[in-house]
Amino acid sequence: MSTDRIITLHGEQELVQRAGHLFVASREEFLVAATDLMTFSAGVNAAFRQGKRPHVVPGLTMRKLYSRRALADPESLRRLRRIAASGIEIRISDGPIAREAIVIDRHTAILAGAPVRGVHAYTVVQAPEVVDGVRSLFRATWETATALADCAAPPPPLTGQARDTLRALAAGHTDETGARLLGVSLRTYRRRVADLMTSLGASSRFQAGLLARGLLDEEVSPAAPR
Repeated sequence: MSTDRIITLHGEQELVQRAGHLFVASREEFLVAATDLMTFSAGVNAAFRQGKRPHVVPGLTMRKLYSRRALADPESLRRLRRIAASGIEIRISDGPIAREAIVIDRHTAILAGAPVRGVHAYTVVQAPEVVDGVRSLFRATWETATALADCAAPPPPLTGQARDTLRALAAGHTDETGARLLGVSLRTYRRRVADLMTSLGASSRFQAGLLARGLLDEEVSPAAPR
């Protein structure tokens, strides 16, 4: 495999300067796989602001695949919905994303490395066998992932009881403290928390706490921009 088809770029600015033109060249597929909205968003958005955006041409497929970490807070969910409203297909994988990557047609793969002191390294690969492998991995994960609309339903209306429990979650109280503040038994409090986690689609107490903060903020500022 020729090494002149592999280059490593450091940080979003260099990604845009040296590889942004590749985005514009997309004619068949523009695929993004990422754990959440952080890895590629800065670089891709900066490229798009400079006009280095894939041209919407007949036959161009634009897809973005994320893990459930992308649903961890209401603002991320709102961003995903805005992206989907622009015509880009979005799916959510129940499992981890094996490799965060962008695939442009069948000729280029941009692979993200783990951040070092907050800076990502991006490896741009144009070796056909590697690009084909990354593309195949994306497609296999995409087929088993869930459409955004099916896993990110609007949150249910809050009852007074649910609102009180959300406030305790958002404040980070222990179950014992939350039960005491609400004047209920520990068993009742834990059942309410479990019910809320189910209705919110939260997979952990931490995620439920993040969602709780967002829901309560929305109630305070219902006219906030989305």
